Amino acid sequence: MDLGIAGKRALVCASSKGLGRGCAEALAAEGVHLVLNARGAEALEATAAHIRAAYGVEVVAVAADITTEDGRAKVLKAAGEVDILVNNAGGPPPGMWSDWERDDFIKALDANMLTPIALIKALVPGMIDRGWGRVVNITSGSVKSPIPVLGLSNSARAGLTGYVAGTSRQVAGKGVIMNNLLPGIHDTDRATSLDQGVAKADGSTIAEARKKREATIPAGRYGTAQEFGATCAFLCSQYAGFIVGQNLLLDGGAVNATL
Repeated sequence: MDLGIAGKRALVCASSKGLGRGCAEALAAEGVHLVLNARGAEALEATAAHIRAAYGVEVVAVAADITTEDGRAKVLKAAGEVDILVNNAGGPPPGMWSDWERDDFIKALDANMLTPIALIKALVPGMIDRGWGRVVNITSGSVKSPIPVLGLSNSARAGLTGYVAGTSRQVAGKGVIMNNLLPGIHDTDRATSLDQGVAKADGSTIAEARKKREATIPAGRYGTAQEFGATCAFLCSQYAGFIVGQNLLLDGGAVNATL
């Protein structure tokens, strides 16, 4: 299937590895030119070089902390006009409700709610002027089914979800389509970190912790960055114009809900 986005330009945040990289590679495979961002310059440059060689698209790599005002300014200056925005940032650390103070919530909100909103406000006006755009926000399955130890993430991502619900409907008539992707457990560094936390709490090995978490997924496995990226690319495609303000779960059936 030709997704009809060859020659478009996309900014993909937190894209040196994991789900962000999966999205970047899927877009590149469709002929989309990329602006990649991550904090670690070495891993980012390696990813950029691989994508250039593998897909033959233009790739601009900008090492910066997208959650800071200076970092966003650096990325936006390098990005220029983009047709596609993929918002992504690592989630806050797990913990207990009694451990979190105001500063912890402010940090989580800055990374997982206010940064995506700032990028949307900066880039969507240009998309509107050109009459076409796509925004995909990578949030979490916890938006549908809260994860107790990820209270910081639950809170921040739910706030972004509410913002997108209204904003997506205000801009859809201008040709800008905005949706959220909600990953469950995928085989990434984030999953490994959470597996380590489970192993430590249970006194088990990481392999045992992973097997235990896989058992909670009807598909019986963790997701892959490649299949996640392919879904992201479809939501950025010419065929997604009637999908507005949706929250699409990619969790192997882990959230047990009718709707």
